[in-house]
Amino acid sequence: MAKARVKKTKIARDRVIPEKINFEISYKNYEKLARFMNDRAKIWGRKRTVIAAKQQRKIAREIKRARHLGLLPFSSRV
Repeated sequence: MAKARVKKTKIARDRVIPEKINFEISYKNYEKLARFMNDRAKIWGRKRTVIAAKQQRKIAREIKRARHLGLLPFSSRV
């Protein structure tokens, strides 16, 4: 028996455009780093943010630093 193909849905890629990252990627800019997190405080992936891998790694590292300093939440309560 052949399996039916499942159509994959496309992820909305309208969140952040690479040219729009004109701020310093630092834990001190935690308000701007919060744009790369969803409402459950999870870091969005590259497919959603549409940025280079190097920038994505730096953003993830700085978000984790801000979390340890208490500037950003580890999770949000439901």
